[in-house]
Amino acid sequence: MDGDTHGIGSAELSASVKADGAELTSLKAADGRELLWQARPEWPRHAPILFPIVGKLAGDTLRRGGTAYHVTQHGFARDSRFEWTAKTPSRAVLRLADSPETRERFPFAFDLEQAYAIEGGRLTVSTTVSNPGAEPLPCAIGAHPAFSWPLAAGVPKARHRLVFDSREPGPMRLIEGGLLGAEAPLPFDGAVLPLDEALFAGDALVIPDVSSASVRFEALGEGGEVVRAITVAWSGYKDLGIWSKPSGADFLCIEPWYGMASPVGWDGEFDDKPGILRLAPGASRRFEWSVEV
Repeated sequence: MDGDTHGIGSAELSASVKADGAELTSLKAADGRELLWQARPEWPRHAPILFPIVGKLAGDTLRRGGTAYHVTQHGFARDSRFEWTAKTPSRAVLRLADSPETRERFPFAFDLEQAYAIEGGRLTVSTTVSNPGAEPLPCAIGAHPAFSWPLAAGVPKARHRLVFDSREPGPMRLIEGGLLGAEAPLPFDGAVLPLDEALFAGDALVIPDVSSASVRFEALGEGGEVVRAITVAWSGYKDLGIWSKPSGADFLCIEPWYGMASPVGWDGEFDDKPGILRLAPGASRRFEWSVEV
């Protein structure tokens, strides 16, 4: 691969990562099946990193100390070029730090490290947010991987489900104009969510303070048997988004987050944003998600 991309792998799994956005661009099982959405026009991304915000701010405006900064949905990390700090056959590490350009949009010092590692049939993605500055760092961080849906060839999208490792009591939060709306009951009872495109007619399903630490994405045969499955697990994150287009896009995003969009009607100081992560000077926080075939 060229200097912009790096491949890692094992006998059971292979992946590609690019420097632009430190984004995972391919994830293939041993049989060659591509498990990751290939950034087609319906949604031209694969698995972006969400930083320094998750979701939207009211008016795309970050307010701090009387100054307004323009920050668009999900932040700028996904559109920034990271530097490589390690490349091996099974591991890739990339880094993004604050700069004069980022300070024009986000007035805080930060260091963001993204590490990918494959061992056997598992890809582990670790994100470390550090505060090298002299003042607290408020931010949010999220993963946004889009998996192929259908997961297995010949299986209709409606014959897929998500199985959570714990019962999810809800409520979820609705999305209104990109912002965090009212509470609503979850569209499933217990730990099994049957999948259907209609679930996403109103945007993502957002589960604050998710009870589970993993979810199994399953494709089912005609008799209800599991034909193919992947397990997505997370640690450090506290919220979960599940998203797809309501029609015509063959992907399902399973998104662990720390932080969410601004609530409808809230437009205050960014330091006071509900659900935000706050890092003291010199502090770091590590977040991890993984996918296992």
